[in-house]
Amino acid sequence: MHVLLARPRGFCAGVTRAIAIVERAIEVFGAPIYVRHEIVHNRTVVEKLRARGAIFVDEVREVPDGATLIFSAHGVSREVEREARSRPLRIFDATCPLVTKVHREVVRMREAGRTIIMIGHAGHPEVEGTMGQVPDGMLLVDSPEAVAALPAALESKDLFYVSQTTLSVDDAGGIIDALKRRFPDIEEPKKSDVCYATQNRQDAVKKLARAVDLLLVIGSVSSSNSNRLREVGEREGVRAHLIDCADNIDAAWFEGVSRVGITAGASAPEFLVQGVIAFLGQRFGEVVIEELSGADESVAFPMPKGLWESDLEAARSRTA
Repeated sequence: MHVLLARPRGFCAGVTRAIAIVERAIEVFGAPIYVRHEIVHNRTVVEKLRARGAIFVDEVREVPDGATLIFSAHGVSREVEREARSRPLRIFDATCPLVTKVHREVVRMREAGRTIIMIGHAGHPEVEGTMGQVPDGMLLVDSPEAVAALPAALESKDLFYVSQTTLSVDDAGGIIDALKRRFPDIEEPKKSDVCYATQNRQDAVKKLARAVDLLLVIGSVSSSNSNRLREVGEREGVRAHLIDCADNIDAAWFEGVSRVGITAGASAPEFLVQGVIAFLGQRFGEVVIEELSGADESVAFPMPKGLWESDLEAARSRTA
């Protein structure tokens, strides 16, 4: 069996940061630590953090006074943030900085009087958080057909669009083209809102799909970017399956297969990739592993204040 690995794959900088914030909060303040929504959309990651003392909640009211609360990597609406900060809680924000960038765009453009069209999936926590940055003046579309159904009154408005960061690059591009055809004067972000990691992983899958008979995407069904990787592979003409881990593999998938491609969504840890490789070795004997070339990622995001040794030492010195 020949196994080809996508590069890059797995954790992005925003996910690495979010998980580190939860782990460090548990170390510093002790369990339990409360997290508003799943910190990232990966079942294995969430279960491991839950075992260490993280409690995941849907509503701020579920968090007791005096506790530590962390906002997930997907971000929260201003209403949720106001509710949390009105309570006697210790709060850390693990929102991905690239999502925060979109939040700032929304606020700035709405203050400038523009009506904002968001490209994204209804019900996704990132979409809810982004649309919750302003009280009104935002509409959501998820397809060119949805663009065509937008009210005619928008044609006389000053418009701006933003995107969910974890969309398929190709899907977002098709919707943006539809927006520009219908609203030629619509203003766009200076830089694409679809994040660098999403784009890099989709580009890597396109390359991988052309070289394999079967594609395995490691990631949870709740993960938008992992679902998009599976879709990208299928569009490139390869059979693709989304799996949480090796336990989800069906041996029947491998009939007539000699070359298997493996990638992982931005919230899936590398040890799950290695688990799949180990499964293939046990099942098929000798496995030849090749990692394809791809984009190098060196992005790292700053951590919030108040959790790290230097912050704690500074706090102690102020109270000494």
